[in-house]
Amino acid sequence: MLARAFQHTALLLSLMLSGMAMADCSFEVAAQTRAEACQRLLARSMNLGNMLEFEREGMYGPVLEAKFFDIIKAAGFSAVRLPVRWDARAAYEPPYTINPEFFERVDWAVANARRVGLAIILDMHHYTAMMSEPDTELPRYLGIWQQVAEHYRAAPAEVMFELLNEPMGKLDDARWNAVIAKTIPLIRQSNPKRTLIVGGTDWNGYRKLATLNLPADDRDLIATFHYYEPMPVTHQGANWVAGGSGWLGTRWTGSPAEQAELDGALDAVAKWAQREQRPVLLGEFGVFSAADMATRTAWTRAVVQGAERRGFAWAYWEFGAGFGAYDTFTKQWRQPLRDALLGG
Repeated sequence: MLARAFQHTALLLSLMLSGMAMADCSFEVAAQTRAEACQRLLARSMNLGNMLEFEREGMYGPVLEAKFFDIIKAAGFSAVRLPVRWDARAAYEPPYTINPEFFERVDWAVANARRVGLAIILDMHHYTAMMSEPDTELPRYLGIWQQVAEHYRAAPAEVMFELLNEPMGKLDDARWNAVIAKTIPLIRQSNPKRTLIVGGTDWNGYRKLATLNLPADDRDLIATFHYYEPMPVTHQGANWVAGGSGWLGTRWTGSPAEQAELDGALDAVAKWAQREQRPVLLGEFGVFSAADMATRTAWTRAVVQGAERRGFAWAYWEFGAGFGAYDTFTKQWRQPLRDALLGG
């Protein structure tokens, strides 16, 4: 079974890498074909992290600039994932109106992505109230999605929606599946053919794909997971993670045991994808800048190669902040990371 899955994903990978621009992700093709084509457009994506997903742009990273899209496209990436903190710009009373100026800012980002030929994911990010009080917050979450969906109903198919970044906390499996069951039909009212991206709980952990209850008759879906294992490698020195400072100096060399751990995780996702017949996006992965460059490079290259062998699209976390592959001060790619991502 797994051998057949790899044969299938090898074909997808060949298409992804040789014909990303030719993938017909338009609304005119059949749903399953469209989702697979849209996934191929996401083949090698970059997260524009630490920009629009906080209460104020520029708090924890660079202010988003038009030239970033040009730089990403010129390097050879095919798409961007744009984390957006919609709830910080929405009213607390019905109809939960989103600030029009913020909508214009996101419109500007979408226009710049499309200007250079990048597909773009609009990801609902850092909605912490939805994690801590999901039952109370659900009407507001749905009200925000209704506005976003209606606002972008005429956008091209290369603009995709991600329902929620890293569900966790009180948003457990049962609650999250109930939210999915309400959110997808709501979006479908205005976007009947839009490709949507959905991941599981536990911070989009790969093990939680198996708990997703996706509508069998909706094939316009891409499943997503995040991978940051082992955490002592990827989050060493991260001051927002308990114990992060104690992990400083942790190395990753691609030893047989390290590679086996990575392969086990990616194989589990590949088996799930084959069984469910869903295209997959590895939506986040990366190593924080406190790690030595050799570790960052070796781990990143291994994850990219493993994902691509299995036909997964991927989106590196992230462009120009704490995990950044690009140095916004020197205005240069960190070449070892750029090569680990795109070859070289």
